[in-house]
Amino acid sequence: MKKIINFCLILFTITIVSSCKNYLDQVPDDVITIDKIFQSKVNTDRFLANIYNTLPNEHAQRFVGTGNAGPWNAASDDSKYTWDFNYANNMNRSVWANTDGTVNGFWTNYYRGIRNASYFMANIDGANAAEVTELMKSTYKAEARALRALYYFFLVRMYGAVPILGEGVLDLNAPIEDLKLSRTPFDECIAFIVSELDIAYANLPYLPANDEFGRITKGIVKAYKAQALLLQASPLFNGNQDYASVVNRDGTPLYSASVDAGKWTTAATATKEFLDEFVPTYYDLYTVANADPFQAAYLACRNVMTIDWNKEWIFARANSGNNMQYDRTPKHVGFPSAAQGGGAHGATQSIVDAYFMRNGLPIENPASGYVSTGFVSFRAPFDVANRTTFAMYANREPRFYVGITYNGSYWLNQANSSTAVISNFNYNGNSGRVQSTSDVTPTGYTVRKNVAANGNSRGALLLRLANMYLDYAEALNESSPGNADILRYVNLIRSRAGVPLYGSAAIPAPTSQDDMRQAIRRERRVELAFESVRYFDTRRWKIAASTDSGPVYGLNLQADGDAFYQKTLIETRIFRPERDYLFPIPNNEVLKNENLVQNPGW
Repeated sequence: MKKIINFCLILFTITIVSSCKNYLDQVPDDVITIDKIFQSKVNTDRFLANIYNTLPNEHAQRFVGTGNAGPWNAASDDSKYTWDFNYANNMNRSVWANTDGTVNGFWTNYYRGIRNASYFMANIDGANAAEVTELMKSTYKAEARALRALYYFFLVRMYGAVPILGEGVLDLNAPIEDLKLSRTPFDECIAFIVSELDIAYANLPYLPANDEFGRITKGIVKAYKAQALLLQASPLFNGNQDYASVVNRDGTPLYSASVDAGKWTTAATATKEFLDEFVPTYYDLYTVANADPFQAAYLACRNVMTIDWNKEWIFARANSGNNMQYDRTPKHVGFPSAAQGGGAHGATQSIVDAYFMRNGLPIENPASGYVSTGFVSFRAPFDVANRTTFAMYANREPRFYVGITYNGSYWLNQANSSTAVISNFNYNGNSGRVQSTSDVTPTGYTVRKNVAANGNSRGALLLRLANMYLDYAEALNESSPGNADILRYVNLIRSRAGVPLYGSAAIPAPTSQDDMRQAIRRERRVELAFESVRYFDTRRWKIAASTDSGPVYGLNLQADGDAFYQKTLIETRIFRPERDYLFPIPNNEVLKNENLVQNPGW
């Protein structure tokens, strides 16, 4: 039976560093004195669990910042929250600020995790030998080292170049000037992250210790090494002229001003090393056996998100609650409470249109068979019967039915209802505006992906194998266009998804590097939709100024019947390319440390 590591929040007073409280605000509150931590295995394990607790809980994105949950899904062009308190709405209007507590929270929490990991590494060797064996010490230290590297990775993909605090705990006897660190150049940040992950690899197991899924393993560190190198190779940080003038106070450039194509080769090599070592022995694409290939693909793409610790999961945050179940479950007034939710996390028309048709062609291809008006009789793979369905939603690929709840959808949890629970987003429908102006879809759709039949607590997925396949295809296309592995790994994703392959009779393979680039990007969008990936993709590709700015469309929420399906402007988003690609450094950190330069535009 699988055990799940429990990320209980155990806070410790590190009395020897209490005077460092104003620097990066790193010091936890008082629960247990420092001299007790390493005297027993129980307290040692709790301290390590506390370091794990800094991992982001992306199930809580309704409350951005809670458990380090990000704004990633609704701050991308894939979705939107009705609830105005969601921080993604501030970002989409470009009214976020460097004084906001949310911005400061990520910075503070990740540096706190970094500080705690460093302290743990510096002291674990002195743990009670009668209870903590030498093997435990080396494994625990490797876990803490890897977590510290991950927290730096999470910081750099949000803020860009950040201060690297070094190996040990800060020496508080040093002059205050020594504690006012400058930002470390971005390439040096990545080099440190990669080096730390490599060091951790040596003392980590292939499988989680004691089957405690959620603990760091060799595969996890190798996967995130590849992720860090892919980020470094991408246009936002690889020769971005917009950042050429960003320098520290002493004139040290924080970003490379020239493009280095070799970074793509390095990223491709690291990703292939991961695949060669860990696939299929430790990870493999999740599949489901079913006599109907379309149903098999639908179930595989649905269940890969909801079945904890299946063979495709590389890393997840364990025991993460499930706030998003309510966010993505329509209101369903009049039905049992188990089938009711807030339904305020809406998918945009843009992502609805991004999914392919069942024949594998995009909807804009005249041969796709896409029809944008009228109604047909259609049975979705999640349904038990044919229903009158708006033609736009018929005969789409399996991932569409995994990702989108559209008007007239049969709900996933019927909750023993005497009549079928069908989501009706029309103005007067059971989940329409007449029922609520708050607990209602903002777009005419709700996000369906990662919603299970119940709202039980489960792992919050952070990285899975499909992501790595598409990472490899991307890095290889940029470094070795035409390499046969590019098409192979994209087609592995399409095959599992039940979509005809590129190079088959009906779907020609992309012939140019740019065509393949666009094909990979589209595949990433639909395969990894609503998995906190799209936000970072559009930024590292440096295309967010077009994808995240301008009109966002949905359906006519003020109407019933045919009028409901009219394409309707939901909002106009603002993205300022001179500043919005990166989070601002928190203003209070800049004020108290004159060596800490602010990000552009802030």
